[in-house]
Amino acid sequence: PEVEEVYLAAVYVLNEQFESYEWNAYLINASSEALEMALIVSRGFDKKKETSTMRHKIEVLPAKNFAKIEFLQEDVLKLNNEFKVTFFQNNKMYEKTFVFKANSIRENARVEIPVIPEKGILAK
Repeated sequence: PEVEEVYLAAVYVLNEQFESYEWNAYLINASSEALEMALIVSRGFDKKKETSTMRHKIEVLPAKNFAKIEFLQEDVLKLNNEFKVTFFQNNKMYEKTFVFKANSIRENARVEIPVIPEKGILAK
Protein backbone atom coordinates (compact mmCIF):
# COMPACT_ATOMS: atom_id res chain seq x y z
CA PRO A 1 0.00 0.00 0.00
CA GLU A 2 1.00 3.61 -0.53
CA VAL A 3 2.56 5.36 2.46
CA GLU A 4 0.45 8.30 3.63
CA GLU A 5 0.93 10.72 6.52
CA VAL A 6 4.38 9.35 7.35
CA TYR A 7 7.31 11.68 6.72
CA LEU A 8 11.02 11.93 7.19
CA ALA A 9 12.45 15.34 8.11
CA ALA A 10 15.75 17.00 8.87
CA VAL A 11 15.38 19.44 11.77
CA TYR A 12 17.93 21.98 13.02
CA VAL A 13 17.75 21.75 16.82
CA LEU A 14 19.72 22.90 19.82
CA ASN A 15 21.88 20.23 21.42
CA GLU A 16 21.77 21.46 25.01
CA GLN A 17 24.65 19.22 26.08
CA PHE A 18 27.04 20.76 23.54
CA GLU A 19 25.29 24.16 23.42
CA SER A 20 25.20 24.19 19.64
CA TYR A 21 22.71 23.64 16.86
CA GLU A 22 22.79 20.45 14.79
CA TRP A 23 20.78 18.65 12.12
CA ASN A 24 18.91 15.49 13.11
CA ALA A 25 16.72 13.17 11.05
CA TYR A 26 13.26 12.37 12.43
CA LEU A 27 10.55 9.90 11.44
CA ILE A 28 7.13 11.57 11.69
CA ASN A 29 3.84 9.73 12.08
CA ALA A 30 1.08 12.24 11.28
CA SER A 31 -1.53 9.49 10.90
CA SER A 32 -4.16 8.48 13.45
CA GLU A 33 -2.69 4.96 13.85
CA ALA A 34 0.58 3.85 15.47
CA LEU A 35 3.49 2.56 13.40
CA GLU A 36 4.93 -0.72 14.60
CA MET A 37 8.39 -2.21 14.12
CA ALA A 38 9.73 0.63 11.98
CA LEU A 39 13.07 -0.31 10.42
CA ILE A 40 15.18 2.44 8.88
CA VAL A 41 18.28 1.91 6.74
CA SER A 42 20.19 5.08 5.88
CA ARG A 43 23.22 5.99 3.83
CA GLY A 44 24.81 9.02 2.20
CA PHE A 45 26.21 8.87 -1.32
CA ASP A 46 27.27 10.64 -4.49
CA LYS A 47 29.18 9.50 -7.58
CA LYS A 48 32.50 9.34 -5.72
CA LYS A 49 31.67 8.73 -2.04
CA GLU A 50 29.42 6.55 0.05
CA THR A 51 28.99 6.50 3.82
CA SER A 52 28.60 3.39 5.89
CA THR A 53 25.06 2.06 6.14
CA MET A 54 23.22 2.82 9.38
CA ARG A 55 20.33 0.72 10.68
CA HIS A 56 17.72 1.83 13.22
CA LYS A 57 14.63 0.29 14.79
CA ILE A 58 11.64 1.97 16.43
CA GLU A 59 9.38 -0.55 18.17
CA VAL A 60 6.28 1.69 18.25
CA LEU A 61 5.75 5.23 17.00
CA PRO A 62 2.40 6.44 18.36
CA ALA A 63 -0.09 8.38 16.22
CA LYS A 64 0.64 12.10 15.79
CA ASN A 65 4.17 11.64 17.11
CA PHE A 66 7.81 11.65 15.97
CA ALA A 67 11.10 9.95 16.83
CA LYS A 68 14.72 10.96 16.33
CA ILE A 69 16.54 8.62 13.97
CA GLU A 70 20.07 9.98 13.80
CA PHE A 71 22.39 12.98 13.96
CA LEU A 72 23.39 14.27 10.51
CA GLN A 73 27.03 15.31 10.36
CA GLU A 74 27.89 18.41 8.32
CA ASP A 75 30.01 16.31 5.93
CA VAL A 76 27.07 14.11 4.90
CA LEU A 77 24.84 17.11 4.08
CA LYS A 78 26.91 17.51 0.90
CA LEU A 79 25.79 14.03 -0.20
CA ASN A 80 22.45 12.55 -1.21
CA ASN A 81 20.97 11.05 1.97
CA GLU A 82 18.67 8.08 1.53
CA PHE A 83 16.43 6.58 4.22
CA LYS A 84 14.61 3.32 3.44
CA VAL A 85 11.73 2.98 5.89
CA THR A 86 9.69 -0.18 6.45
CA PHE A 87 6.93 -0.45 9.06
CA PHE A 88 3.68 -2.16 9.97
CA GLN A 89 0.39 -0.31 10.41
CA ASN A 90 -2.95 -2.07 10.90
CA ASN A 91 -1.28 -5.44 10.17
CA LYS A 92 -0.05 -4.27 6.75
CA MET A 93 3.57 -3.76 5.80
CA TYR A 94 4.57 -0.46 4.21
CA GLU A 95 7.82 0.63 2.62
CA LYS A 96 9.06 3.95 1.30
CA THR A 97 12.43 5.43 0.35
CA PHE A 98 12.95 9.05 1.38
CA VAL A 99 15.81 11.09 -0.12
CA PHE A 100 17.40 14.42 0.74
CA LYS A 101 19.24 15.62 -2.37
CA ALA A 102 22.82 16.81 -1.90
CA ASN A 103 23.04 20.26 -0.28
CA SER A 104 19.25 20.47 0.21
CA ILE A 105 19.56 20.45 4.01
CA ARG A 106 20.30 24.07 4.93
CA GLU A 107 18.92 26.63 7.36
CA ASN A 108 17.29 28.92 4.80
CA ALA A 109 15.29 26.01 3.29
CA ARG A 110 13.38 25.18 6.50
CA VAL A 111 9.56 25.17 6.40
CA GLU A 112 6.69 24.19 8.69
CA ILE A 113 6.49 20.39 8.97
CA PRO A 114 3.81 18.04 10.36
CA VAL A 115 3.70 17.20 14.09
CA ILE A 116 7.13 18.64 15.06
CA PRO A 117 6.88 22.20 16.46
CA GLU A 118 10.19 23.20 14.81
CA LYS A 119 10.77 24.14 11.19
CA GLY A 120 12.59 21.56 9.09
CA ILE A 121 13.09 20.03 5.67
CA LEU A 122 10.96 17.15 4.42
CA ALA A 123 12.64 14.42 2.39
CA LYS A 124 11.15 13.63 -1.01
